[in-house]
Amino acid sequence: RYISTFRPSVKCDAEKNKAQWKTMGPAKVAMPSPKKFLQKHSKEPKLPARKKEQDSKKLPALSVPRRTDHPVMGIQSKKNFINTNAVAAITGSPKKPQPIYVDRRQGDKYLLETSGLVPKYIKKKDYGVTPKYITRRNEEMKRAQEEYEASILEHLKKRAMKQLSDEERTSLLQGLKKNWEEVYREFQGLSVEIDTIPKKIYKEKLELQMKQLEHDIEVIEKHKVIYIANE
Repeated sequence: RYISTFRPSVKCDAEKNKAQWKTMGPAKVAMPSPKKFLQKHSKEPKLPARKKEQDSKKLPALSVPRRTDHPVMGIQSKKNFINTNAVAAITGSPKKPQPIYVDRRQGDKYLLETSGLVPKYIKKKDYGVTPKYITRRNEEMKRAQEEYEASILEHLKKRAMKQLSDEERTSLLQGLKKNWEEVYREFQGLSVEIDTIPKKIYKEKLELQMKQLEHDIEVIEKHKVIYIANE
């Protein structure tokens, strides 16, 4: 049988390095003492010891008497509190009730001064004057509206659109109303009993014409500015 020539050296190396992978940690570990067991709150952080206050520091003056203080006994007052209170009530001015308001007949009461209903600031110099920022904002809005209208007019001019004047708009509106009245008169002249197909078709035609005229009249009355294409 074949025997390797490196067999003795391999055995020597294996025996030499055997202790390195025998355990996961150190080869020799000291066993803990059974007297040093884990105690309660032993791992919590400990605060440093409180230093005693120095004698030179004086305690602040207390607004209440100490527990060891005793009241002064034997002092009596000759003041007649009943008569004093009666005189103060007679000579004193009556207390005015605070003005209030209620939200409804049997509602809750609220102070009138803090409600905003009392005109407290009418004597100011700038009372009733429009603030500057509102005036500035209104001017900016007006300028933006003018620029928008100018851009719309320019766009309409490019598309060959023209604006109807007030007279043309009024005459157009009157003509539409007159046509609606004529169609409505024809609709009222229909027979009560619609029993043939031509009568039904004619009735539906009048209803469609009236609905279209009502829609056109509503659109023209809603929009004051109307543009039409040039022919």
